[in-house]
Amino acid sequence: MKLNRNALTQRASWTAAGVKLPDFDWDAMCSRTLAEPVWIHFGAGNIFRGFIAKLQQELLEQGLADRGILAADTFDYDIIDKIYDPQDSMTLLVSLLPDGSMKKEVVASIAKGFRAGKQFPRDLEALKAAFRCPGLQMISFTITEKGYALKNMAGEFFPFVLADFEKGPEDCVHAMSLVTSLLYERFLGGGRPLAVVSMDNCSHNGEKLRSSILTVTEKWLEKGYVTKEFAAWVADETTVSFPWSMIDKITPRPAKVVEEALAAAGIQDMAPVITSKNTFIAPFVNAEAPQYLVIEDRFPNGRPPLEKAGVYMTDRDTVNNTEKMKVTTCLNPLHTALAVYGCLLGYGSIAAEMQDPRLTALVKGVGYTEGLPVVVDPKILSPRDFIDEVVQQRLPNPFIPDTPQRIATDTSQKIPIRFGETIKSYAAREDLDPASLTYVPLVLAGWLRYLLGVDDGGKEMACSSDPMLATLQEQLAGVALGRPETAGEAVLRPILSNQALFAVDLYEVGLAEKVTDHLRRMLAGPGAVAKTLEELV
Repeated sequence: MKLNRNALTQRASWTAAGVKLPDFDWDAMCSRTLAEPVWIHFGAGNIFRGFIAKLQQELLEQGLADRGILAADTFDYDIIDKIYDPQDSMTLLVSLLPDGSMKKEVVASIAKGFRAGKQFPRDLEALKAAFRCPGLQMISFTITEKGYALKNMAGEFFPFVLADFEKGPEDCVHAMSLVTSLLYERFLGGGRPLAVVSMDNCSHNGEKLRSSILTVTEKWLEKGYVTKEFAAWVADETTVSFPWSMIDKITPRPAKVVEEALAAAGIQDMAPVITSKNTFIAPFVNAEAPQYLVIEDRFPNGRPPLEKAGVYMTDRDTVNNTEKMKVTTCLNPLHTALAVYGCLLGYGSIAAEMQDPRLTALVKGVGYTEGLPVVVDPKILSPRDFIDEVVQQRLPNPFIPDTPQRIATDTSQKIPIRFGETIKSYAAREDLDPASLTYVPLVLAGWLRYLLGVDDGGKEMACSSDPMLATLQEQLAGVALGRPETAGEAVLRPILSNQALFAVDLYEVGLAEKVTDHLRRMLAGPGAVAKTLEELV
């Protein structure tokens, strides 16, 4: 059995293999979508194929939609050539359940994938025609936060972005430039309204997307490539809206165990490929079952009834509050705590860490004991129920191959949001005292111990990439395992008082001494990290 259009005529064989096939007229869906699209998505990777496309499939199967989605990739064209085209844009979604079972389903709501680049003129012309379609309601994105960036860390425009400013809409390469050129096509074709929706996992994503589009527009206006009327149209959110969203679903890289299970079931050609852009991707997507998508309901040209597929359609404040709930209390701080200590204790997976009672107690303390008293409640989701699912189902799932080493990436950029916001909330409340916190400072101390690049056994340990890694390791250069006294105030004060790192001065809020004490305990010698956890959690 092969995953393509012919699979739809072999229902009995696929059902016998435990795979659910789509329950709608696929040919009619493709025909309607290509003729009069309502939804175009940029970013053809796993989170789109395994989550967002599945939402539209549910609407198709309920009879609430008769068109699917057009997919486009602005970065890795091999995804279209090697994954989309051979499978007729279908995906085999494998949900990895905590009991070890797999739920398999063919997602076939993507009518076609396009290579959105000037070197593929036929694809680009098809996208231009789609943008001119009056019935187009939304374009959406999962291109990662980096996909919106026009500048480097020094605040300078990337050279290829500057080249786009100079060359204009007909000869641009960056995703934001390309999308702006397509919006200009829509404007010239009648200027019907449109929703431009970021579904990337970053805070205030709609704001970031809008800022980049408006910057490109401004530069092109200065050079005469676009008109003042277009600039006014794209800046008016009654005609071009940029809703905010919060997305949450783990779709890790293709797992060998899944590939083998599919082959054993008689499904052919499921092997992953490595693209020229180093994307490791397969015709299947393996993912956890829990998923959340919250979207600000501002769609000036109408929208699919996404709420019927489980999406929370709401206002901007609620989207923002849901994001804060997840990022500052119910998920991300727990992930970072496990990342730091998992590396120090030699764990290779998050799920394995959750079998360690010390680490389970740590994340429960961070989330339930210290997080929930100051959690931002979005009302549409229960924070306690959310964290229950995280602790009881999501983090312990042994079939989600996520590692502490991956999650430890860029920790310096995560600490101020994931922990600093909780500390600030305690400081702002008359009935709470940040100096009373135990688990949060234990994570902060664990992170400093991690930065030494030595694990709890005393062996050298590679630290994950982080823009502050070299600076912080230089500041901690004199701190040594087996010599707790080397972690003195003279060394630690520049770090613990750094509000860019912690969102507060830890001395001012009464936590610096506690962090210092925890760190010194963990420096006593090999095994001291494990012993400190046993004593404090």
